[in-house]
Amino acid sequence: MKRKLLAVAGIVLAGLAIISFKRASKTIVADNSNINKISSNAFYNLNIKSLDGSRTISMSDFKGKKILCVNVASECGYTPQYQDLQKLYDTYKEKLVIIGFPCNQFGYQESGSAEEIQTFCKKNYGVTFILTEKIDVKGNNQHPIYKWLCNKSENDKSDASVKWNFNKFLIDENGTWLAYFPSSVKPLSEEITSKLK
Repeated sequence: MKRKLLAVAGIVLAGLAIISFKRASKTIVADNSNINKISSNAFYNLNIKSLDGSRTISMSDFKGKKILCVNVASECGYTPQYQDLQKLYDTYKEKLVIIGFPCNQFGYQESGSAEEIQTFCKKNYGVTFILTEKIDVKGNNQHPIYKWLCNKSENDKSDASVKWNFNKFLIDENGTWLAYFPSSVKPLSEEITSKLK
């Protein structure tokens, strides 16, 4: 009897792990069932230091534009997405802000200093969109912006988990969580551009 219970428990746990993995590898679109609910920790109340630390970037400065938040790294297989992120920004900059959040939590692929990151992005990809200070996007030191992005209890739309570099979150013109895209979704893909037209 004990063996049967252990076997059933093992099957249930394996099933939950598969479901969890499938969710992490898919685009997540906001649950709009509570569209009128106001978040207690509104996106526009959040801010972060610029990459060089010289100024504070307030999310409220971008009211009226969509915002694409991307955790970035300089030594990742997805690093060439910088090029398409810049093209996306150049194409839609009248209505889109792109913010790159350097993060060293995935494979230690963003180990450089602020100056090294800035030089790398400009020299190799001509990046002109916003880059912030290096932050944690998960774990105990998760930055408040990513707490908001990843938790339905804060954004009122959906839970999401940052699994690797170049995960993307789209916020609408009113500071509302709109969608999450895993690393594999390219910046110029229809999945993203269709939400910007």
